[in-house]
Amino acid sequence: MAQLSDKGRRIREMFDGIAPRYDLLNRLLSLGIDRRWRVFAVRQLQVPEQGRVLDIATGTGDVALEIARQTPASVQIVGEDFTQGMLVRGREKIAASPYAERIHLVNAPCEAIPHPADCFDGITIAFGIRNVVDRPAGLREMCRVLKPGGRAVILEFSHPRSRLFREIYYFYFRRLLPLIGGLLSRRSAYQYLPDSVLEFPDQQQFQEMMAAAGFVNLKSHDLTGGIVTVHVGDKPR
Repeated sequence: MAQLSDKGRRIREMFDGIAPRYDLLNRLLSLGIDRRWRVFAVRQLQVPEQGRVLDIATGTGDVALEIARQTPASVQIVGEDFTQGMLVRGREKIAASPYAERIHLVNAPCEAIPHPADCFDGITIAFGIRNVVDRPAGLREMCRVLKPGGRAVILEFSHPRSRLFREIYYFYFRRLLPLIGGLLSRRSAYQYLPDSVLEFPDQQQFQEMMAAAGFVNLKSHDLTGGIVTVHVGDKPR
C-alpha cells in the first residue's frame, strides 16, 4: 500500500479501533436513515452489463453490497479501503451474502488507487472523501481510473441550508453524537466526526473541487434537509 502521511496513519488507526462497532453506531446515530442515503446514492450510477464498479472507502462493505443488489449479476465490484480492521469486517459480511463472488476487496488509499486508467464504469465513495488527506489528489485518481463517460457518485455529510435546522443539527453533532459514540466506542473518533464535517467544503466548493479534478456534468442532491449531499460527476468522453 502507498505510504501514508502522519495524519493518514492517525485516521487509519482510528477507524481500525472503531471497526468492531462501526455498523451498529452508523445505524444508531443516523436512526437508520444511512441505509436510505446509500440506496439513493447507488441509484445514481449507470453501470452496463459486464461493467465494473469501484467502491472507495468501502469500510465494512455496505455500499459494495448495495451496488451488487442494484446491478446485473454480470457486474463486478471492487471494494477499496486503507483500513485493515474495516476490511476484516467487510469480508465477513460479503462472505455471508449472495454476492460473495462479485465483490473483491483491496487495501489501498484513495490517493493511490492500484488500478490502471480507464478501467471502471462507475465509482462510489460514501462518507470517505472527508477522510482523504489530499482530496484533490484523491479526486484526480478517481477520474483517472474511470472509463470515459464513467460516473463518480460521492455521498458525504454536508451543511444544511436552513439556518434553524443547521443549528439543531450542529448541536446534535457537537454535543450528543460524541457522547453516544463514546459510550459504545472511542469518544475521540466520534469527536473527530463532527470536527471533520464542519471543516468540509460546502456543496458549491466541493463541486468546484470535482470540476478541477476533471469531472463534468456535475450535480448535487441534498438529502434529509442537507445533512448529507450526493455529488455526481462524469469523466469526459
